[in-house]
Amino acid sequence: MQAEIITIGDEILIGQIVDTNSAFISKELNKIGVQVFQITSIQDDRDHILAALKEAQDRVDLVLVTGGLGPTKDDITKQTFCEYFDDKMVENEAVADNIRHLFLKYFNKKPMDVNLHQAMVPSTARVFQNVHGTAPGMWMEKDDVVFVSMPGVPYEMKHLLKNEILPAVIEKFNRPHIYHKTLLTYGQGESVIAERIGDWADALPKHIKLAYLPSLGRVRLRLSSKGPNQDQLREDVDRLMEELSEMLDDVAVGYESETSIDQRIGELLIEKGQTLSLAESCTGGAIAQEITQHAGASRFYRGSIVPYATDLKTSILGVDANLIEQNNVVSLEVAEAMAKRATVVFQSDYAVATTGIAGPTKGDGADEVGTVCIAIAAPDGVVSEKFLFGKARERVIRKSVNKAFEMLLKEISKN
Repeated sequence: MQAEIITIGDEILIGQIVDTNSAFISKELNKIGVQVFQITSIQDDRDHILAALKEAQDRVDLVLVTGGLGPTKDDITKQTFCEYFDDKMVENEAVADNIRHLFLKYFNKKPMDVNLHQAMVPSTARVFQNVHGTAPGMWMEKDDVVFVSMPGVPYEMKHLLKNEILPAVIEKFNRPHIYHKTLLTYGQGESVIAERIGDWADALPKHIKLAYLPSLGRVRLRLSSKGPNQDQLREDVDRLMEELSEMLDDVAVGYESETSIDQRIGELLIEKGQTLSLAESCTGGAIAQEITQHAGASRFYRGSIVPYATDLKTSILGVDANLIEQNNVVSLEVAEAMAKRATVVFQSDYAVATTGIAGPTKGDGADEVGTVCIAIAAPDGVVSEKFLFGKARERVIRKSVNKAFEMLLKEISKN
């Protein structure tokens, strides 16, 4: 079974927003055995929408549309749906009541007519109530192809998809089972890993596919299988993934669906009853963002300081000004001093410090752009490394974050 995702909105095509909806929908569909054949982004334009619907109908069983459902005049999806399905608009009283409820609850006022217009839907549509917004979900069928329209606001779309749309898809279609499992690795490149597991990969059964998914400082290894017997798929993939994990035990962190390296660090610190703090200069809080996105981080994470300016490393963090002057602000000595001072300021067992030149200019540093020093302060001492991560600013920051996690996990695992 195949599906197509159509995102409607000029804001996507001009780069004003990033289409995260398609990634979420694809992942959720895959879980229930629906393969995404194509993702299409189109203008909020009648002719463009009609053409996209017709083309999708000719190649897939399920078409999921997001966007174009606002109350303003430039949102024309529902009218175009009516034209495509030779239907007419009618008011759905349940949707209208939901709109009134939301306005009273959150704004303490009655909705305007333009808001109530959201209750107008194609007469033959199966309507799904949107408890987080005014635009409903709509399900329509034509020549055995299902078309579903959902709002473009991510949290509204996600709730509708998981709680309303997917159960309806499961009920409607007979689907094969698809099972993926992904191993997270850090510290070795794709080519090195491929060399290590080459013979094993060559011997994989035909129904098991291995994919390498490299990014900065890490490689994900995904095993996939598709077939009618879900239990057999899981048994085969899980067994082979266990073999793969054992072969790469020195660089494997865990499985993507279960953990990430920052989550694994948190788990270890909680198990040991230890704490972590950060002193981020060139990474500007990016490490802290990764850590605090997970619930429960307060059980081990003490806090951070971002002494971006050189003088703040001294005045706030307490690094010796003479040390900076003698060794350069981007140096192993300064990184180590930052990490050790962070453990004192935050009273933590571990600390990570970053100092470097993310670019595009050198700032206060004397080294070339892309130079980064990372230090890890642990109960038994401090370790540090100096890196050259290239000249692209985003790449430098991302690689610094990944390398910092890799170094920290190594130190925590030793103790």
